[in-house]
Amino acid sequence: MNNYEAVIGLEVHAQLLTKSKAFCSCSTEFGASPNTNTCPICLGHPGTLPHLNKSLVEYIVRMGLATNCRIRERSTFARKNYFYADLVKGYQITQHQDPICYDGHLDIELVDENRKAIGITRIHMEEDTGKAIHDLDIDTLLDYNRSGVPLIEIVSEPDIRNATEAYKYLTELKRILVYLGICTGNMEEGALRCDANVSVRPVGQIEFGTKTEVKNMNSFRNVEKAIDFEIKRQIELIEGGGRVVQETRMWDGQKQATRTMRSKETQNDYRYFTEPDLVPVIVSDTWKADIAKALVELPLPRKDRFCKQYSIPAYDSGVLVEDKDVADYYEAVCNSLQTKDAHHYKLVSNWLMTEVMHIIAERAISITQLGLSPALVAELVELFANDTISSRVAKDIFPEVVAKGTSPKEIIERDGLSQVSDTTAIEETVKRIIASNADSVEKYKAGRTNVLGFFVGQTMKEMSGKANPKIITDLVTKYLNM
Repeated sequence: MNNYEAVIGLEVHAQLLTKSKAFCSCSTEFGASPNTNTCPICLGHPGTLPHLNKSLVEYIVRMGLATNCRIRERSTFARKNYFYADLVKGYQITQHQDPICYDGHLDIELVDENRKAIGITRIHMEEDTGKAIHDLDIDTLLDYNRSGVPLIEIVSEPDIRNATEAYKYLTELKRILVYLGICTGNMEEGALRCDANVSVRPVGQIEFGTKTEVKNMNSFRNVEKAIDFEIKRQIELIEGGGRVVQETRMWDGQKQATRTMRSKETQNDYRYFTEPDLVPVIVSDTWKADIAKALVELPLPRKDRFCKQYSIPAYDSGVLVEDKDVADYYEAVCNSLQTKDAHHYKLVSNWLMTEVMHIIAERAISITQLGLSPALVAELVELFANDTISSRVAKDIFPEVVAKGTSPKEIIERDGLSQVSDTTAIEETVKRIIASNADSVEKYKAGRTNVLGFFVGQTMKEMSGKANPKIITDLVTKYLNM
């Protein structure tokens, strides 16, 4: 196995979040009753003419700029001809010789924060096909609601060398699409689909091996599994004296294996020709500059900035920027802090990654649906940062802060929850508890240092959880060692 290396390229289709279809005004709403979001144009009735959705062009230029692509000033549409039941017109409007975005790349993160640039050959516009539903009791059913929905196809260079890199590439691609607000990234709903071109070659060989295309992968993990399986299958085939055949294979989730689907089509099979009913697409420098100005900060650059600006670890930053809304919320909380320093910024990231994300996951909502003011989180963080309350009290009052939007300061004043930092009062309690537990003192002096926690806990309990735990620990340690 180690004598071979894999060469992998990915073709990713992303369904765009435009309100209407690529070449007609039909709705793109997901989940509508079958064949209700259709019209004579997307059903290919004779005599109908397509008209280009401007948002499709704007969205693809956004993606092209975000992935360092060159943007072609003039590009054209073509007809890709093939005959499947879900392709109602008998052809698909796409781009062929002059894709609007080309020669780009995106960086992926590997182990130990190392990064690798994966080249992007092209990103082009096209329309989606319908959906075939295979019902064993009836027959194959066809829903054309998806027919004509705007797609972009993102074709990578064969720069990926293993399944893990493929997974990282897809993850980063999805994050960018979602950050840009042009795709949900939901593979289960078909908003993101991936085909993998996989080949192997002896290490050191320049020429590519014979590739197979793998389809029917409905999650990033299945892409990873399918690629791993296909690499192993091809190597075993070659070493057994066989020959890899260029074909399209499909991933069988039940068997956890790929199997032959059909022979691989070539470009000639599709009989491409220029789409006669659509004029060329022109992207002026002014329009491109306006789109570039409106681009949001992307995940990896934002992660780097968080580490530098807020002095938080790369792990924290990576978790926070995974969701744009969470990253926005983190910055809003930090901006609401009275004390702006690395310690407070780290406490904010800790609070979001534990308490806030726990509630979001439990309720299956987004952070924007939580309805919690960032200023209240900042207030709460500062209260336990300056020892006004313990972290335990902060966790106890947080549900009320979330549910009612009550100020943490009001709750503390109302319920008398301020943390006791009076050394004299704590010291008296510590001395009394130590004097009442001679057996535990002997155990500590005999080397059972875990008994320390017992004394700290008893002191906290007697002082109703309001005593400063750091002061308690210092005093307990002092008197046990006297």
